[in-house]
Amino acid sequence: MELLDQTVGWIARNVPGSTRIFHEHQLDFCCGGNQPLRVALQNCNLAPMPIVEALTSLQDVDVQEKDWRDSPKKELVAFIQTTYHTRHREQLQELIRMASRVEQVHGRREGCPNGLAVHLHGMLEDLDDHMRKEEEILFPMLERGFSVQQVAAPISVMREAHVEHGDALHKLYALTNGITPPKGACNTWRALYAGLRQFSDELVEHIHLENNILFAENAVSEGA
Repeated sequence: MELLDQTVGWIARNVPGSTRIFHEHQLDFCCGGNQPLRVALQNCNLAPMPIVEALTSLQDVDVQEKDWRDSPKKELVAFIQTTYHTRHREQLQELIRMASRVEQVHGRREGCPNGLAVHLHGMLEDLDDHMRKEEEILFPMLERGFSVQQVAAPISVMREAHVEHGDALHKLYALTNGITPPKGACNTWRALYAGLRQFSDELVEHIHLENNILFAENAVSEGA
């Protein structure tokens, strides 16, 4: 089956380095991972050949990105918690502070992301609640050896929450003109948007690792 007929989520799982290309073209490989690449490209009005060629070329490149497909669930769970759960909480607190400052100082200026601080605060509350459920309920069960099928119900709840996180990111993009600061933006404004870009990219990668690898039926349960 050619790449265009594979789902975006399958490619993200099986072609290491592909998530970077999807990021660059704003292709949703987490919440929209069940779409065939052909359909995803059509929906975004993207020409298929340059992206297919870029994905194909990855097979001949030594990609440094870790391939988590064959890693034990315990190892992936530990990575997700230390890399993403901790960082999201830290990132959002600082982003809320900077957004509040930008809105306070530049609220009347065209392009100011008024409402961003409130939106980020809501994202923090939702993400924190979501991550605590994973940390206290789902992840311990996976670490004790429960199969994906045995914890299908909580996984379903987490997947639904991931869709909501994706919707929140779309609103974030709308509030910030695609996270693009206006000409002449102050240093705080630019730093805010740089932080938003990093947070957005990492949240998408976080959701991808859970939806497409940790929660996959063939995820590795045990290992060294």
